[in-house]
Amino acid sequence: MQGNALTVNRSENAIIQTGVSRETFQRFIDFLDVKPKTAQTYTRALRQFWNFLSERSNTTPNRDDVIAYREMLKENDYKPSTIQNYIIAVRQFFKWTASEGIYPNVADKVKGAKLENTFKRDYLHSEQVKNLLAHIDRSTLTGKRDYAILSLMVTGGLRTIEVSRARIEDLRPLGDMTVLYVLGKGRDERSEYVKVCSFTESAIRDYLSARGERNEKAPLFVSTSNNSKDKALSTRTVSGIVKEHLLESGYNSSRLTAHSLRHTAVTLALLAGASMEEAQQFARHKNITTTQVYAHHLDREKNRCSSMIEKAIF
Repeated sequence: MQGNALTVNRSENAIIQTGVSRETFQRFIDFLDVKPKTAQTYTRALRQFWNFLSERSNTTPNRDDVIAYREMLKENDYKPSTIQNYIIAVRQFFKWTASEGIYPNVADKVKGAKLENTFKRDYLHSEQVKNLLAHIDRSTLTGKRDYAILSLMVTGGLRTIEVSRARIEDLRPLGDMTVLYVLGKGRDERSEYVKVCSFTESAIRDYLSARGERNEKAPLFVSTSNNSKDKALSTRTVSGIVKEHLLESGYNSSRLTAHSLRHTAVTLALLAGASMEEAQQFARHKNITTTQVYAHHLDREKNRCSSMIEKAIF
């Protein structure tokens, strides 16, 4: 990219087909100072944009092209959250090119997709949680591990990344209770913790005893497969474990995933009478607005209009 045009660069150093070298792109990523996973997201989003321009043989994109790109994503049924992230990446990139004098900020104030303030995943009722846990065979090491993982996620509201990153030494006493210090998304240190109920602690201790691990710095939950035995579980594996047990318990729905267990934990807490502030602290939400979505969802469930209409008609 030089002057006010995106020059085609098909050399081995090109990160994408249309004119952005690896060096230029790396300067952009270094400027943002983001984590590797975020850098991957930006790379994927911008590659898609440059391919869109390349198909149009466009080397001088303007605001209309950015808007056309957004509409193309919508027409191809990209999820609103994906569209939002892709447009954010494009906006950030052109904001940087303008500050560097490389190319004008043609994406300034271009809106992404409208995100609905609602849930994309369902939660389980208390009886469904009991059924889910009851279906796990605890006679094997793998079963003991899975039971401990699902118990911890549904009582502590853990994310898959927090399960993946947990170490044995993170399970510690605090006052008269046991807690698990967690390293969540976007965090660099284990500064937050979740309370571990006695029932879940017993399940974890049972698993660790059967595993026979003595190194406290070892992962709390490890793989039992031959290819990755004793290594920390990836977030993908944790998600797969939860989904497998959901299916085995008869809960075959695309809206029920590993995140549903966290969703379940917060929802059941509110149903049991937890205040909004308590639920926010429990879920470790940065903004209480996120927690309020749960309460709004429950308020709609309690709305009696449907039953009142039913009585009036039938």
